[in-house]
Amino acid sequence: MKIVFMGTPAFAAPSLEILANSSHQLLAVVTAPDKPKGRGQKVAESAVKIVAKSLGLPVLQPPKLKEPQFLEALAAFQPDLLAVVAFRILPNAVLEIPRLGAVNAHASLLPKYRGAAPIQWAIFHGEKETGISTFQIAPKVDTGGILLQEKCPIGEQDNAGMLFEKLAPVAAKLLLETIDKIEAGHLKTIPQDNALATAAPKISPEMGLLNLNRGGIELRNQIRAFAPQPGAYLFLGPLKLKIFSARFESDGKAQPGLIQQLSKKSFRIGCADGWLYPDIVQLAGRKQMDIAAFLNGFNLQAAIADSDG
Repeated sequence: MKIVFMGTPAFAAPSLEILANSSHQLLAVVTAPDKPKGRGQKVAESAVKIVAKSLGLPVLQPPKLKEPQFLEALAAFQPDLLAVVAFRILPNAVLEIPRLGAVNAHASLLPKYRGAAPIQWAIFHGEKETGISTFQIAPKVDTGGILLQEKCPIGEQDNAGMLFEKLAPVAAKLLLETIDKIEAGHLKTIPQDNALATAAPKISPEMGLLNLNRGGIELRNQIRAFAPQPGAYLFLGPLKLKIFSARFESDGKAQPGLIQQLSKKSFRIGCADGWLYPDIVQLAGRKQMDIAAFLNGFNLQAAIADSDG
């Protein structure tokens, strides 16, 4: 089958690689334009573009998917199918080009967690299980008929980054299996039940603020969901402290917002039903570090006093 692949982040790279090594004919890759990244704002290529170049594949990077020049270039490849992983919303003008439409691999068990950040929101809501769904792309986001699904457990210690690593190869294998079965004529779509749908909107840094009047399990889920990026956080006076890993112990006598240093290697934060014990933290402008290193170079007591004042 003749395929054009569409994707941008590292999550999509294994899917591109597995298709390139399959019996299918990979014609080209569509990915996001190069963008400035990091403090130095150096222009960086997407993870998918880097892999595509290593495979010697043509790369298209349209700023807008409705541009006539891009649509003409895509149509010139005469693809049977578009294979999509972690890309943009495809307009009808794009979906009409391939003979068999477009198939997407999405990191949730649809119809749950439709949207840009399914992995983060699954962890945020304390799910014990997620997975990958392949589906036929329809005009509305993540609403098309389901083709295949594969479940994956969410471990108690998993954060979003860890779950990305677990799910990326699952997505790759399921996408290839889906395309193989489409070619063989062995797949039918199953309509999604919209009554069971939940949303997974894009994560913003501001969503990481920890509300210490909430329960500890909820807060720990939020910390895991926002690690490694953009990071859950609270304020010590004027200082922003990101927390990337924490333990929780229930205690009905804990005071929400109270911060106590217990030793040179430990401090705790009160919440609605107990204490959070941070393990990995980061002050604004500094590197991530464990608690012992953090407390060794930071006067927490002074920051607590400043915060109380």
